[in-house]
Amino acid sequence: MAVPVPELQRVCRQAWEPVLARARQAVVFLDAASAEALHWGCGGAGELLAAGALAVRALAAEAAAGARVVFVVSRALRGGTAAAVRGVLGRGAVRHCVLVSGTEEEGGGPAELEEMLQRWMGEGGRAEVVLRSPPLLAPVSAELCLLPGLAALLPPLPGPGGPGPSEVGVGALPAKLRAAVRALVEDLDAFLTALGLREESFAVGALSRVVAAELASYAPARNRRRMATNKASIVFVDRTLDLAGAVGHHGDNLAEKILSVLPKLPGHKTDVMVNMVELTALQTADETCSIIAPGCLAQPNDPAAKALWESFMNLKQKEAVMEARRHLVEAVSRENLPIKMSMGRVTPEQLSSYIRLFKNNLKALENHCGLLQLVLATIQTLKHPQTSKWDNFLAFERLLLQTVGESEMPSVLNQLLPMIKSYNERTKDDYTCEDFLILLVYMYSVVGEIKSGKELDAAEEEVKTALVKAICDEPEPSPLLQKITGCDSSLNLTSQKATDAVDGIFRSLGDIARARMHMKQFNSIHNPGSNTHQASYKPLLKQVVEEICNPDRPDPVDIEHMSSGLTDLLKTGFSMFMKVNRPHPGDHPLLIIFMVGGVTVSEVKMVKDLVATRKPGTQVIVLSSALLTPRSAIELLFATDRLQPDTDI
Repeated sequence: MAVPVPELQRVCRQAWEPVLARARQAVVFLDAASAEALHWGCGGAGELLAAGALAVRALAAEAAAGARVVFVVSRALRGGTAAAVRGVLGRGAVRHCVLVSGTEEEGGGPAELEEMLQRWMGEGGRAEVVLRSPPLLAPVSAELCLLPGLAALLPPLPGPGGPGPSEVGVGALPAKLRAAVRALVEDLDAFLTALGLREESFAVGALSRVVAAELASYAPARNRRRMATNKASIVFVDRTLDLAGAVGHHGDNLAEKILSVLPKLPGHKTDVMVNMVELTALQTADETCSIIAPGCLAQPNDPAAKALWESFMNLKQKEAVMEARRHLVEAVSRENLPIKMSMGRVTPEQLSSYIRLFKNNLKALENHCGLLQLVLATIQTLKHPQTSKWDNFLAFERLLLQTVGESEMPSVLNQLLPMIKSYNERTKDDYTCEDFLILLVYMYSVVGEIKSGKELDAAEEEVKTALVKAICDEPEPSPLLQKITGCDSSLNLTSQKATDAVDGIFRSLGDIARARMHMKQFNSIHNPGSNTHQASYKPLLKQVVEEICNPDRPDPVDIEHMSSGLTDLLKTGFSMFMKVNRPHPGDHPLLIIFMVGGVTVSEVKMVKDLVATRKPGTQVIVLSSALLTPRSAIELLFATDRLQPDTDI
């Protein structure tokens, strides 16, 4: 039995039922991940206000509260989250507090938590702890759900001569990464419970193997598998095995471009700000005008806008833009607005002229608000300077694929060198420092293991020197460069700090190139081409899904089955001596792909299309910790402490 899409939406909303039931006459506090899940799943704070909440606020220690508060936290109550909750309760105004959490504390259940909250409130305070059942999911599209609480999760890169995938267990991981893996397993078990599923777990990559093994041996999951009747395969894949997919500009996809070029919605990792000035009488050239609230992409309560967003996710850019026009023209006709139709190619100017028809008509604005936000996002993306750069990236990536097949890495780096320009030398079409990091990650991920030697060292040193100079010459480092160098202004950005940051980046690039060294079947994502075919990038995820859908059903080499009990171990053992069918990821009507460390829009579309073509009748759901763009992938790699994801807040 496959899971119908409405069922998936039901599970996403179900997590909010205990909150909605307790919101009346309360101030509701959300951590960032909870806010993101509410935003994509229910449409945001409006849902809580409709349920009677007095106010909805971001969880911060200094935030003002009332006599009754509800805290919604995505992870366990520790670290920064605990400090913020304690700060709110310590003011003495709160008499009744409810904590809605997804996990029980290690070494303490709801009763102990309630006692602690009462202590923080002071005498006469009443506390209630509610453990919600499904995890807080952000349903970005019909096939894609994110776990925003784990957005910082990324599989560790292999160090030089580091342990092989089979040698890594959960006990060998740093403490915070271990906590993140356990939180992920608890969330997945709650998700599978809500859908009534019994899963077979498979893994591609070292951290995926740890997650799959933990899920297979997790006691509540064992009990669920005994009771559940609907079967599914869940395949975990390490993002770090193919980072070219995360930073590349492969897809001719409108949703991917919107997410990549528009500024992020404050406090959100996924959604973007849409400038709404065009619909108002205000005239301003200020891109970041803060008088008018920004629009966004998530429109879960607007069927027309939701349908348009699905087409942005699933169609080629040209078709998606035509779809935007079609929806807009239908809305104009429904409101009897005076439209001058023009056929042919859809331009941003044409879409703008239709948008302006809604300007002074409040009823029409209200009726089609979600749709107008998505069309404005389209207009702003098509006009954005970064969008024209997208094609430059794509051309350069294709050239790189060609060059890498014909020459060694040192000569490829030498070709890159003259393109690294300082701020004063750059035109708007030249690459910035961040753009170079994107290209370098693409290169090292595609090439795979590189022959080390004096020539490579010399070429890398030249690129490092040029990059350090370019970073130091920035009049003001961008937010991303600030995070990478640890310097918040050009005044304290010394040459030494820039050198240390760039040295660290190149150590990571070496690790990225080695990421697939233990793979037998999926050890390359570069197709060198031939006399008749151009060199190409072959996504690791595509190779994995093709293997799952292979009608000959060979025993997968690099897709490892994680046994969940004695029966499976016996099956695996006996299969050496007699004909026993080993579990295969293509066995069940539902296939769940979990990308550990983030997934892109193009990859979700590719998985959906491949399964529909190769294995019709199988339903696919993609789950991940984050929806990546080239910039956010670089930030995850270089600007955060990868081994210590912040699972606290």
